[in-house]
Amino acid sequence: MKRRTFLQCGLAASLSSPLLAALKQSQVDEAAQVLQRATASGQVSAAVLHVSQPDASFSRVFGSASDPDAMFLLGSISKPICVTALMTLFDRGEFRLADPVKKFIPQFTGDGHDDVTMQHLLTHVSGLPDQLAANDALRKSHAPLSEFIAQAIRTPLQFAPGSKYQYSSMAILLATHVAERLSGTDILTLVDRTVLQPLGMKHSAQGLGRFEQSAMIPVQTEFAAIEAGGGDPTAKEWDWNSSYWRKLGAPWGGTHASAPDVAQYLAEFLFAKGTVVKPETARLMTTNHNRPGQTPRGLGLNVGLGAGSAGCSEKTFGHTGSTGTLAWADPATQTICVVLTSLPARAVQPHPRDLAGAQIAAAARRMP
Repeated sequence: MKRRTFLQCGLAASLSSPLLAALKQSQVDEAAQVLQRATASGQVSAAVLHVSQPDASFSRVFGSASDPDAMFLLGSISKPICVTALMTLFDRGEFRLADPVKKFIPQFTGDGHDDVTMQHLLTHVSGLPDQLAANDALRKSHAPLSEFIAQAIRTPLQFAPGSKYQYSSMAILLATHVAERLSGTDILTLVDRTVLQPLGMKHSAQGLGRFEQSAMIPVQTEFAAIEAGGGDPTAKEWDWNSSYWRKLGAPWGGTHASAPDVAQYLAEFLFAKGTVVKPETARLMTTNHNRPGQTPRGLGLNVGLGAGSAGCSEKTFGHTGSTGTLAWADPATQTICVVLTSLPARAVQPHPRDLAGAQIAAAARRMP
């Protein structure tokens, strides 16, 4: 069946496919109403909801997001996108998951660093912290990624590799730096060349790319995470909305994209299309690699019941972003849900993105 896209008026569209038939259900209407209420009240400045299945998709826009292709700062959804660029090199046989990181970064040695493998980095069990102790100072000085990398290499481990789970942006930074060393290309260019362009993600960039900052949806930084300048009145020169941060293209949080583009990215893995990574690599990335008792993680991707919204199956994979974003794919219902908002995740609980996502998960479960 020819793929069809239904925009803001899509709730009254033809009901000839299972997805569109589901639009009659109260949960789908409620998902849109959650975001409509949040933007109408001023709680959320901008949001886009995008839902897709194999034969159809729809997008709804809210607040100041006047177009489904509005580009948001993805926050940590950047991590799996950047890891995918790394995994294109895995497909070429340039590294193995069991390889020690020091094989590619010789300076990463001593005090337990020798035991850290590529898999440890990609599944958040390396012992590295989430952020550097000098994170604020680096951002205030507009440090380049190379300085973050240099300090991450020297950072002591907080536990023996593989023994615990600890979410780590710096682990993803070093993993993607390996990609830079292997490819001889900076991560901003590598992501564009190996992921965004092949997938036809025309409204996406690592950093700003070819886009102007004025084209990006601003984050409501008064609710920002502490490490992004939240609560610091002097942070305007380095927070999520600063020119410095938007251009930096940090692999742990600096990707910009539209909701339909994020859905296009997830479809590469949901249907193992083989456009960017081999189908077997896509399956490897969406499979849990951590020990029983540890938080399940794929390679760069969150997996399992905690990977999506309430009501998703244990087969779900995806990621969230502290900038107020949510994206998941559930193979049990072949549903992709992307909710991009301007309201940081820490601002309110439950967050409108989570409430909307849960309604989509419920609607997908009820489909025939």
